[in-house]
Amino acid sequence: MRKYTLGLYEKSMPGNLTWEEKLESAKQAGFDYVEISIDETQEKLARLDWTEKEFYELQKNIYKTGIPIDTMCLSGHRKYSLGSRNELIRDKSLEMMEKAINFAAKIGIRIIQLAGYDVYYEEGSDDTKLLFEQNLKQACELAAIKGIMLGFETMETPFMDTVEKAMHYVNKIGSPYLGVYPDIGNLANAGLKYEMNVNDDIITGKGHIVAAHLKETIQGSYREIPYGTGHTDYVNNLRQLKELGVRMFVGEFWYVGAADWEKDLFLASDFLRSKIEQVF
Repeated sequence: MRKYTLGLYEKSMPGNLTWEEKLESAKQAGFDYVEISIDETQEKLARLDWTEKEFYELQKNIYKTGIPIDTMCLSGHRKYSLGSRNELIRDKSLEMMEKAINFAAKIGIRIIQLAGYDVYYEEGSDDTKLLFEQNLKQACELAAIKGIMLGFETMETPFMDTVEKAMHYVNKIGSPYLGVYPDIGNLANAGLKYEMNVNDDIITGKGHIVAAHLKETIQGSYREIPYGTGHTDYVNNLRQLKELGVRMFVGEFWYVGAADWEKDLFLASDFLRSKIEQVF
């Protein structure tokens, strides 16, 4: 048994695949589990209203392939933000949070990654931060009922682009069900922006980092950078994460229409395993 697990971000595969095909593709490429995406598209948000039959079908595919869905990337809060000034949007954000937690409990997902935004499509200010904090507290109370961990992703915007900023809210809320789920690629860019040492920032999350995204970035760019062509310091950051007790990692990259997308899964698996195995 390995001393860590490596998951695959769902959006690294074509969206028209069945769940059986997605799980089997992840298995064949050498990943241990899949991270499901609940983004702001209606297609993905509709999953939160699945019927019992739809849940059962996914559970059957998990059992058949032997590949679990252990984590969820809940980026739908970009559209329905916890800190929105619009009360209807805030109500929707909490409704979505409750449904995502129930979804996780049914499927066996243990960690939901939260997008670290107070608002995304509005201008942030002190009032949106306050509203965010108030609704985050309610989200943590919902998570506590089902025993599901919530973890902030470190993002590309100043509101929460470092572990230290995420920890401000973790400490303020004080819930055992709220932690940090950093993206080390995003942290590489924050390191340049603020002239900070990324590992020093990671250490600020000691005792509260639940998992980590392994993503490639270059200065100023956060998406669709092929592994090995950017500046993410995998081995150094992984060494620090290991020291803090982190054992779950997800390869985050995107399907961009390539005909040989399956090859990209194998290349990503080999690349990330080669980095992780240097540490574990």
